Amino acid sequence: MTIKIGDKLPNATFRLLTADGPKPVTTQDYFAGRRIVLFGLPGAFTPTCHKNHLPGFLAEEAAIKAKGVDAIAMTSVNDHHVLAAWAKATGAEGHIDFLADGAANFAKAAGLSYDAEPSGMGIRSRRYSALVEDGVVKQLNIEEAPGNAELSGAAHILAQI
Repeated sequence: MTIKIGDKLPNATFRLLTADGPKPVTTQDYFAGRRIVLFGLPGAFTPTCHKNHLPGFLAEEAAIKAKGVDAIAMTSVNDHHVLAAWAKATGAEGHIDFLADGAANFAKAAGLSYDAEPSGMGIRSRRYSALVEDGVVKQLNIEEAPGNAELSGAAHILAQI
């Protein structure tokens, strides 16, 4: 079942990219006591994710944080090595927290996964954005069409905060 507004995020373990390398972190620990804009996407370096979705959050970072958001985080069904390369390639390192969901455990538990095997990508995360306060979903925007990054984009979530 897909998470919805008012739900607590399911507990899963990510690999959080840090200056000292990837560190395991649970949703419970990462989101505890914090106000975070979280967005999920199918994959690093994929066209819509790389050209539209992630860049929007970088561009709106100051405006989002000015509204009392502690951090902007993204998750993708990629390993931490791929996300580290993507963070560097996009200039997002140090601006957005990259949460690697390599086995799609979070995406599946949150009901936000889909099978992209027909395109050769396997299980992926649906594209979404959310405002999460102390682990509870306060806003949630899920894209219906795979190539879109409008409802889940930075401008849309910024207007909801």
